[in-house]
Amino acid sequence: MKHQLKGIVFDMDNTILRSRIDFQAMKNETYQFLVSKEILPDGYSLDYHTTSTIIEEAVQTNRMTEELLNEMWDIAKKHEVYGMQGADLEPGAVEVLSELKGRYHIAIVTNNSVEAAEIALRDNDIMEYFDFIIGREVMKALKPSPDGYLRVLDEFKHSANEWLSVGDSWIDGKASISAGIRFIAYRSDKEKLKQMNVYPTAELSNLLELISLIEQFEEGSAI
Repeated sequence: MKHQLKGIVFDMDNTILRSRIDFQAMKNETYQFLVSKEILPDGYSLDYHTTSTIIEEAVQTNRMTEELLNEMWDIAKKHEVYGMQGADLEPGAVEVLSELKGRYHIAIVTNNSVEAAEIALRDNDIMEYFDFIIGREVMKALKPSPDGYLRVLDEFKHSANEWLSVGDSWIDGKASISAGIRFIAYRSDKEKLKQMNVYPTAELSNLLELISLIEQFEEGSAI
């Protein structure tokens, strides 16, 4: 059955914005903090974790007080704010957003705070392209949980097969696919995707390729 495309969900960091966030440093500092507070054990293999999956494990222990949660999120926020200063747009971002605006709903789902996301989008003069921005404050669980994507579907009262999502990381793909939304990988680590059992519907090396891909989708010959 052919479904008309209603909307596109974008990840933000390294999908729309060329982020300078040091995700490795954020992950390490968050983990070390949680080990120092005896929330998580020492010796994790961090290769298989992101900051969001480490945080999720910490929350699941039910030993995180309000104070510890705030301290932990302050670490992430510090890295986000610093890494987003002077962040440039990914090549082709404005052209793609201009082309899509008015034809489809456009949303962002990011594990960043809404505040950090909005500052970065405003600084790059692209805030007005987005109909809906989901950050971590309004998610029950961070990507790779599908919660943020399900919130988008609920907001617009559409079914998952009327949306596509675009992101660079395996956590974007896992979250999107778990919500039933087809995932398009952008400049992603193909080996990492495979390792984490994330199989994108299509792959982009340039954001501008998204336009022709959507046109093929609308004609029913792709995706």
